[in-house]
Amino acid sequence: MGDSEARARELVAAHLPGYEVASLARLGAGLDHVAYEVNGELIVRFGGGVEADREARLLTAVGGFSPLPVPVPRFTDAGCLAYQKLPGVPLIDAAGVDGVPVAAALGGLLASLHAAPAERIERLVETDELPMAEWRREAAETYATVSAHVPSAYRRRIEAFLEAPPPDDPAALAFSHNDLGIEHVLVDPASGTVTGVIDWSDAAIVDPAFDFGLIHRDLGPAALDAALAAYGPAPEGLRGRAVFYARCKVFEDLAYGLESGRQRYADKSLAALEWLFA
Repeated sequence: MGDSEARARELVAAHLPGYEVASLARLGAGLDHVAYEVNGELIVRFGGGVEADREARLLTAVGGFSPLPVPVPRFTDAGCLAYQKLPGVPLIDAAGVDGVPVAAALGGLLASLHAAPAERIERLVETDELPMAEWRREAAETYATVSAHVPSAYRRRIEAFLEAPPPDDPAALAFSHNDLGIEHVLVDPASGTVTGVIDWSDAAIVDPAFDFGLIHRDLGPAALDAALAAYGPAPEGLRGRAVFYARCKVFEDLAYGLESGRQRYADKSLAALEWLFA
C-alpha cells in the first residue's frame, strides 16, 4: 500500500469517526495532485493549486450560486481535501455525448461565475494574469517539443499563428474555474446532462475568455457558439481571445498526453487541430 493510500485511510478515520473504509481505489494523478475514491462515494485528494482549506471555503461559496453541482467538502487536513463524490463520468471518458448542449450549460455556469460578488470570492483566490504575448511565447516553446507529432498538414498554419501578433490583453478580469477542460466536467453518459464540475484548485481572477478557450479547444466551434449564446452579451474581444487561448493550450495538452502516456489527452489534442488550424 502506498503512503498516500495509508494516509487517506488515516484521515478518513480521524475526521469521519465510525465511517468504515470498505474500499479505496486510486483514481489517478494530475499535474499536481493524486486522488482516491473511498467506498464509491467519497473523494480524498492530496495536493492542488491552492491550500485545501481555502479550496473548501471556495467550494462552499461557489455552491451557493453555481447553476451546476460542485463538490461538497467533508474535511480538509494539511493539503488534503475530501468531498462527496458527484455522479457522472468525466466528459473526456463519455464517448458519444453531444458536446454542444454541455457547452451551453457551461456557458451558463461561466455567466454566474463571472458575475460573482467580488467580496465573496477575491479573498479565496489569486489573480492569474499573463500578457497575451507571454501566452504566445509559451505556446511556441511547447509546440517545439511536440511538433514532430503534429501532422504536416497543420504545421504551416500553426507556425503562422505563432508568428502573428496576439490579441489585445483583456480590459477586465473575472472569477472563473480557470481549468474548464472536459476532464473536469461530469456528465450522465446516457442523457448527456452535466452532473457536476470538479477540480477547482486553479480557480482564480482571470481573463473571462480563458475557460471559453478550453471549451473551444475540447469541444469545437459549435460548442463555443453555444457557450457564448448561453452566456449572454460578452465583452468586446472575448471570442477572439478564447480562440487564441484554445490554440495555445492545445499544445500543452498534447505534450501532457505524450509525456504521461495518457493517450486520450494526446488524441483529443490532435483531433482539435482540425478546427483550430485547418
